[in-house]
Amino acid sequence: MSDILEKEVSESGVLTLRMNRPDVLNSLNSEIVFALIDAFNNAAEDDNVRAIVLTGNGRGFCAGADLAGGNWPSEKGMTPGDITANSMEIGFNPLVRAVVDSPKPVITAINGVAAGGGVGLALSSDLVLAAESAKFRLVFAPQLGIIPDVGASWLVPNLVGRARANGLALLGDDLSAEKAQEWGMVWEVHPDDQLVAKAQEYAARMAQGSITGIKATVRAHDRAMLQSIHDQLDFEKEEQRHYTNQPVF
Repeated sequence: MSDILEKEVSESGVLTLRMNRPDVLNSLNSEIVFALIDAFNNAAEDDNVRAIVLTGNGRGFCAGADLAGGNWPSEKGMTPGDITANSMEIGFNPLVRAVVDSPKPVITAINGVAAGGGVGLALSSDLVLAAESAKFRLVFAPQLGIIPDVGASWLVPNLVGRARANGLALLGDDLSAEKAQEWGMVWEVHPDDQLVAKAQEYAARMAQGSITGIKATVRAHDRAMLQSIHDQLDFEKEEQRHYTNQPVF
């Protein structure tokens, strides 16, 4: 039986993670979610890993939650809503936090469709690259009667604005890789057969630099979306005070 999550570390310190459930478009059951959390947590402590690439095998990046075979823990008396909330508490939310809080730069290489929670996972990284065939699809509201999750309800409107986020989420239409780049969801679009190599190239470049500086910059940009320019200036001052006292400087 093949590994549900393939892992490979290059000589340059790039860990490539490939979700390996191609028959179900790498949809997320408990096994692969926990495997991803473990992989990110282990990478955080591994000095041989300096950057991470996350992608999927097959024709899809991630179709979101596996609604047919999630295999999440349940107890007698739990409602479907209880089981869903529990899967978020112990699985999906910790996964997003593991990606966002990783001390190593993370690049997602979107190799095909990203749907539902797969959109949140795709956009939670520090740099998003997409294949020409990639599509983003938010089906929560129109098809399932629920809200976007796996971070998508925060990430999408912050990246593209409220009007576009509502259009995507309320209608459930596909967003092409080209349009996603135009809207600011994606950094670059590449031919399908070049996507992962390009992501690994960028990851290797980051691995050669100051990963603390890279991650601090990402945090500064995220913080900027939540506060005024005056507060951001004070934040910049204290961050520069801290990092210019570090050995790399």
